[in-house]
Amino acid sequence: MPELEALGHRSLAVDLPSDEPNATFETYADVVVDALSAEDEEVILVGHSMAGMTIPLVADRRPVRSLIYLCSLVPLPGHSFLEQLAVEPDALLHEYQAGIEDDERGTGRWIDDDLAHRILYADCEDEVAQAAIRRLRPQARTPYGKPCVLERFPSSRSTYVVCSEDRLVNPAWSRGDAARRLGAELVELPGSHSPFLSRPREVAEIIHRLAS
Repeated sequence: MPELEALGHRSLAVDLPSDEPNATFETYADVVVDALSAEDEEVILVGHSMAGMTIPLVADRRPVRSLIYLCSLVPLPGHSFLEQLAVEPDALLHEYQAGIEDDERGTGRWIDDDLAHRILYADCEDEVAQAAIRRLRPQARTPYGKPCVLERFPSSRSTYVVCSEDRLVNPAWSRGDAARRLGAELVELPGSHSPFLSRPREVAEIIHRLAS
């Protein structure tokens, strides 16, 4: 993230194996832990969207200075994601479902670029949104049925960043159930679901403040 590096911080993006049918959220956490330096205890871990289900699993395994849930889902300890949605049906705004189709491997992929633009990148410039849409990866359904292994959330400081016009993760749920569950500081930005593309400077400044 150039904006973050301009503020004097190193950044690392980790691709999760979302397209692997047998991978679970615990598998995703394994990938993140392996990508991080074992000696670095000053990690600020940012989880966007579905990655909010993974980052507390990482903090439960290794020292993490701070967790940032960026327009993200937050697990319900002891429950699977499917069970969680039954309890909290308002966590997601369901317009997105019309744009996703499952393939023969049981992974969901976006099939409607216009809807992906409107749901995920509504406030991004067209060129930026189209580039992001080309990078979208399938999401396997397997993790959704596995209970969250956490009994409680890790003690790392948590910040939840909600975008007021998010069309995927319900902002009302983010301000309420998500932030309360984490005991998190709540930060609100304008705009849609992907502020790291539409407002990278603002996101970098949030991370910089927590690092300082």
